Amino acid sequence: MPEKTKIRKRLPIPKGTHRGMQLVLTEDVTHLGKQGEMVEVRSGYGRNYLLPRGMATIPTAHNLRLLERYKIRVIQAREARVADLRVLAEQIQRVPHITIEANANDEGHLYGSVTGHDVSKALKGKNLKVEAEMVKLQGPIKLCGLYELQLGLGYEIETTVKVMVVPLKQTEKK
Repeated sequence: MPEKTKIRKRLPIPKGTHRGMQLVLTEDVTHLGKQGEMVEVRSGYGRNYLLPRGMATIPTAHNLRLLERYKIRVIQAREARVADLRVLAEQIQRVPHITIEANANDEGHLYGSVTGHDVSKALKGKNLKVEAEMVKLQGPIKLCGLYELQLGLGYEIETTVKVMVVPLKQTEKK
């Protein structure tokens, strides 16, 4: 006698007012919403991107209860992170300027350029945890001089840092 296999039924995904699917975000998603919000997205975006990456879940009663419990812990962690970032912003403000040496010709034109990665590396050398993505440059720095750069640390906390780009000191060969 053949064995019966149990057929799993899929949960119906609630439809929104604009024929999209409604999901609850489990993480902050740029240009979409913050964690815990109920959002309406196109079905392909939800099914192929948000759900497989664990960025959203289907809004069942069980998932909503779990999310409320998780949200409390996330709010506490976010407040701690914001406090740490504010302390980091104050530490960066106390630094008068950072110096970056780069290869340059006699007129002060750099052979390469100074990017956000170089600024991040210089700040890490002073025990300030700043990632390259946090440095906001209008374009690469290609001349020696003093620049004032914006740093977006996250959670809408911004600060400025002064960067002095100087030519690399070379020993002359005779």
